[in-house]
Amino acid sequence: MSAVEAITMAKKEGRNVLTEVEAKNLLKEAGIGVADTRLARTKREAISISSDMGFPVVLKIVSPEVIHKSDAGGVKVGLKNISQVGRAYSEIMTSVKQKFPRARIQGVAVQKMAPPGVEVIVGMSKDPQFGPVIMFGLGGVLVEVLKDVSFRIVPLTPRDAHEMVREIKGYPILCGYRGQDPADIGKLEQMILKVSDFVEQNSEIAELDLNPIFAYKDGALAVDARIILEKDT
Repeated sequence: MSAVEAITMAKKEGRNVLTEVEAKNLLKEAGIGVADTRLARTKREAISISSDMGFPVVLKIVSPEVIHKSDAGGVKVGLKNISQVGRAYSEIMTSVKQKFPRARIQGVAVQKMAPPGVEVIVGMSKDPQFGPVIMFGLGGVLVEVLKDVSFRIVPLTPRDAHEMVREIKGYPILCGYRGQDPADIGKLEQMILKVSDFVEQNSEIAELDLNPIFAYKDGALAVDARIILEKDT
Protein backbone atom coordinates (compact mmCIF):
# COMPACT_ATOMS: atom_id res chain seq x y z
CA MET A 1 0.00 0.00 0.00
CA SER A 2 1.37 3.41 -1.00
CA ALA A 3 1.63 6.37 1.35
CA VAL A 4 -1.25 8.10 -0.44
CA GLU A 5 -3.47 5.01 -0.10
CA ALA A 6 -2.66 4.53 3.58
CA ILE A 7 -3.30 8.18 4.37
CA THR A 8 -6.55 8.16 2.40
CA MET A 9 -7.76 5.05 4.24
CA ALA A 10 -6.98 6.59 7.63
CA LYS A 11 -8.87 9.74 6.69
CA LYS A 12 -11.90 7.70 5.60
CA GLU A 13 -11.88 5.96 8.98
CA GLY A 14 -11.81 9.32 10.74
CA ARG A 15 -8.25 8.88 11.98
CA ASN A 16 -5.45 11.43 11.91
CA VAL A 17 -2.94 9.07 13.53
CA LEU A 18 -1.41 6.17 11.65
CA THR A 19 -0.77 3.01 13.61
CA GLU A 20 2.85 2.08 14.24
CA VAL A 21 2.57 -0.79 11.77
CA GLU A 22 1.19 1.52 9.07
CA ALA A 23 3.83 4.16 9.77
CA LYS A 24 6.69 1.67 9.60
CA ASN A 25 5.41 0.14 6.39
CA LEU A 26 5.33 3.55 4.72
CA LEU A 27 8.78 4.48 6.00
CA LYS A 28 10.19 1.15 4.85
CA GLU A 29 8.81 1.79 1.35
CA ALA A 30 10.59 5.14 1.42
CA GLY A 31 13.90 3.39 2.06
CA ILE A 32 14.11 4.34 5.74
CA GLY A 33 15.46 1.61 8.00
CA VAL A 34 12.83 0.44 10.48
CA ALA A 35 12.56 -2.64 12.69
CA ASP A 36 10.49 -5.45 11.22
CA THR A 37 7.03 -5.02 12.78
CA ARG A 38 3.85 -6.97 12.03
CA LEU A 39 0.25 -6.70 13.23
CA ALA A 40 -1.23 -9.54 15.29
CA ARG A 41 -4.98 -9.30 15.82
CA THR A 42 -5.19 -12.27 18.19
CA LYS A 43 -3.03 -14.00 20.78
CA ARG A 44 -2.58 -16.93 18.42
CA GLU A 45 -1.31 -14.63 15.68
CA ALA A 46 1.07 -12.92 18.12
CA ILE A 47 2.56 -16.30 19.07
CA SER A 48 2.81 -17.41 15.42
CA ILE A 49 4.48 -14.18 14.26
CA SER A 50 6.88 -14.22 17.21
CA SER A 51 7.93 -17.77 16.45
CA ASP A 52 8.46 -16.86 12.80
CA MET A 53 10.54 -13.76 13.63
CA GLY A 54 12.62 -15.45 16.28
CA PHE A 55 13.01 -14.42 19.91
CA PRO A 56 13.34 -12.14 21.76
CA VAL A 57 10.46 -9.93 20.60
CA VAL A 58 8.55 -6.85 21.71
CA LEU A 59 4.75 -6.49 21.83
CA LYS A 60 3.12 -3.05 21.59
CA ILE A 61 -0.55 -2.11 21.56
CA VAL A 62 -1.94 -0.92 18.23
CA SER A 63 -4.66 1.68 18.73
CA PRO A 64 -5.13 5.17 17.25
CA GLU A 65 -6.25 6.40 20.67
CA VAL A 66 -3.22 5.14 22.59
CA ILE A 67 -0.28 7.40 21.75
CA HIS A 68 1.88 6.87 24.84
CA LYS A 69 1.89 3.08 24.81
CA SER A 70 4.17 2.51 27.80
CA ASP A 71 2.07 4.71 30.09
CA ALA A 72 -0.95 2.57 29.23
CA GLY A 73 0.80 -0.69 30.01
CA GLY A 74 0.80 -1.40 26.31
CA VAL A 75 4.43 -2.45 25.83
CA LYS A 76 6.20 -5.66 26.78
CA VAL A 77 9.86 -6.17 25.91
CA GLY A 78 12.37 -8.99 25.97
CA LEU A 79 9.86 -11.81 25.43
CA LYS A 80 11.88 -14.99 25.01
CA ASN A 81 9.33 -17.72 24.27
CA ILE A 82 5.73 -18.37 23.24
CA SER A 83 4.56 -18.65 26.85
CA GLN A 84 5.82 -15.15 27.63
CA VAL A 85 4.28 -13.80 24.43
CA GLY A 86 0.86 -15.25 25.26
CA ARG A 87 0.95 -13.88 28.79
CA ALA A 88 2.18 -10.47 27.60
CA TYR A 89 -0.63 -10.24 25.02
CA SER A 90 -3.26 -10.84 27.70
CA GLU A 91 -1.68 -8.37 30.13
CA ILE A 92 -1.48 -5.66 27.46
CA MET A 93 -5.12 -6.07 26.49
CA THR A 94 -6.28 -6.00 30.10
CA SER A 95 -4.26 -2.90 30.99
CA VAL A 96 -5.19 -0.88 27.90
CA LYS A 97 -8.90 -1.71 28.14
CA GLN A 98 -8.91 -0.58 31.76
CA LYS A 99 -7.19 2.74 31.04
CA PHE A 100 -8.76 3.41 27.63
CA PRO A 101 -12.14 1.63 27.67
CA ARG A 102 -13.28 3.36 24.47
CA ALA A 103 -10.08 2.84 22.49
CA ARG A 104 -10.29 1.09 19.14
CA ILE A 105 -7.82 -1.74 19.53
CA GLN A 106 -6.57 -3.37 16.32
CA GLY A 107 -4.25 -5.82 18.05
CA VAL A 108 -0.58 -5.72 18.94
CA ALA A 109 2.53 -4.93 16.95
CA VAL A 110 5.04 -7.76 17.12
CA GLN A 111 8.58 -6.52 16.66
CA LYS A 112 11.90 -8.29 16.63
CA MET A 113 13.90 -6.91 19.54
CA ALA A 114 16.83 -4.94 18.14
CA PRO A 115 20.26 -4.86 19.77
CA PRO A 116 20.85 -1.60 21.64
CA GLY A 117 22.75 1.27 20.07
CA VAL A 118 23.23 4.98 20.60
CA GLU A 119 19.70 6.41 20.74
CA VAL A 120 18.91 9.34 18.45
CA ILE A 121 15.74 10.95 17.15
CA VAL A 122 14.65 12.27 13.76
CA GLY A 123 11.40 14.18 13.77
CA MET A 124 9.30 16.57 11.73
CA SER A 125 6.81 19.23 12.71
CA LYS A 126 5.20 22.07 10.78
CA ASP A 127 6.07 25.65 11.56
CA PRO A 128 3.25 28.12 10.77
CA GLN A 129 5.67 30.35 8.86
CA PHE A 130 8.30 28.02 7.40
CA GLY A 131 6.37 24.78 6.92
CA PRO A 132 7.92 21.34 7.54
CA VAL A 133 11.00 21.43 9.79
CA ILE A 134 13.26 18.43 10.41
CA MET A 135 14.78 17.82 13.86
CA PHE A 136 17.74 15.65 14.80
CA GLY A 137 19.23 14.94 18.21
CA LEU A 138 19.94 12.49 20.96
CA GLY A 139 16.83 10.36 21.46
CA GLY A 140 15.15 7.95 23.81
CA VAL A 141 13.20 8.90 26.92
CA LEU A 142 15.51 11.82 27.74
CA VAL A 143 14.95 13.77 24.51
CA GLU A 144 12.53 16.20 26.19
CA VAL A 145 14.92 16.70 29.10
CA LEU A 146 18.17 17.11 27.21
CA LYS A 147 16.71 19.12 24.32
CA ASP A 148 19.96 18.50 22.45
CA VAL A 149 18.60 18.95 18.94
CA SER A 150 19.21 20.75 15.66
CA PHE A 151 16.72 21.93 13.03
CA ARG A 152 16.51 22.57 9.29
CA ILE A 153 13.69 23.58 6.94
CA VAL A 154 12.52 21.04 4.34
CA PRO A 155 13.81 20.31 1.72
CA LEU A 156 17.20 19.42 3.16
CA THR A 157 20.47 19.22 1.26
CA PRO A 158 23.31 16.81 2.05
CA ARG A 159 25.14 19.76 3.61
CA ASP A 160 22.16 20.37 5.92
CA ALA A 161 22.19 16.78 7.14
CA HIS A 162 25.98 16.90 7.61
CA GLU A 163 25.71 20.02 9.74
CA MET A 164 22.70 18.87 11.77
CA VAL A 165 24.49 15.79 13.08
CA ARG A 166 27.54 17.81 14.09
CA GLU A 167 25.67 20.71 15.71
CA ILE A 168 24.32 18.78 18.69
CA LYS A 169 26.31 18.81 21.92
CA GLY A 170 26.15 15.03 22.04
CA TYR A 171 28.06 14.63 18.77
CA PRO A 172 31.15 13.23 20.58
CA ILE A 173 28.95 10.36 21.79
CA LEU A 174 28.22 9.48 18.16
CA CYS A 175 31.94 9.51 17.41
CA GLY A 176 32.65 6.88 20.03
CA TYR A 177 32.90 7.75 23.70
CA ARG A 178 35.02 5.90 26.27
CA GLY A 179 35.55 2.84 24.16
CA GLN A 180 32.05 2.73 22.68
CA ASP A 181 31.83 2.00 18.96
CA PRO A 182 31.30 5.10 16.83
CA ALA A 183 27.94 5.45 15.10
CA ASP A 184 27.60 5.23 11.34
CA ILE A 185 27.35 8.99 10.75
CA GLY A 186 26.86 8.56 7.02
CA LYS A 187 23.80 6.35 7.53
CA LEU A 188 22.31 8.86 9.96
CA GLU A 189 22.75 11.63 7.40
CA GLN A 190 21.09 9.45 4.75
CA MET A 191 18.17 8.75 7.08
CA ILE A 192 17.69 12.46 7.75
CA LEU A 193 17.62 13.16 4.00
CA LYS A 194 15.18 10.33 3.31
CA VAL A 195 12.82 11.62 6.02
CA SER A 196 13.02 15.07 4.42
CA ASP A 197 12.12 13.61 1.01
CA PHE A 198 9.31 11.54 2.53
CA VAL A 199 7.57 14.46 4.23
CA GLU A 200 8.09 16.72 1.21
CA GLN A 201 6.27 14.19 -0.97
CA ASN A 202 3.44 13.68 1.55
CA SER A 203 2.05 17.07 2.52
CA GLU A 204 -0.75 15.45 4.57
CA ILE A 205 1.75 14.59 7.30
CA ALA A 206 1.62 17.06 10.20
CA GLU A 207 4.10 15.39 12.57
CA LEU A 208 6.56 12.53 12.39
CA ASP A 209 8.80 11.01 15.06
CA LEU A 210 11.36 8.24 14.78
CA ASN A 211 12.37 7.74 18.39
CA PRO A 212 14.44 5.97 19.28
CA ILE A 213 16.64 5.24 16.33
CA PHE A 214 19.45 2.89 17.30
CA ALA A 215 22.67 4.12 15.71
CA TYR A 216 25.19 1.33 15.13
CA LYS A 217 28.72 1.28 13.79
CA ASP A 218 27.37 -0.18 10.55
CA GLY A 219 23.90 1.31 10.15
CA ALA A 220 20.86 2.77 11.88
CA LEU A 221 17.42 1.34 12.70
CA ALA A 222 14.25 3.09 13.84
CA VAL A 223 12.55 0.92 16.45
CA ASP A 224 9.54 3.18 17.04
CA ALA A 225 7.68 5.44 14.64
CA ARG A 226 4.76 7.87 14.89
CA ILE A 227 2.99 9.71 12.08
CA ILE A 228 0.20 12.23 12.67
CA LEU A 229 -1.83 13.58 9.75
CA GLU A 230 -3.25 17.02 9.16
CA LYS A 231 -6.80 17.35 10.45
CA ASP A 232 -9.50 17.99 7.87
CA THR A 233 -10.87 21.50 8.08
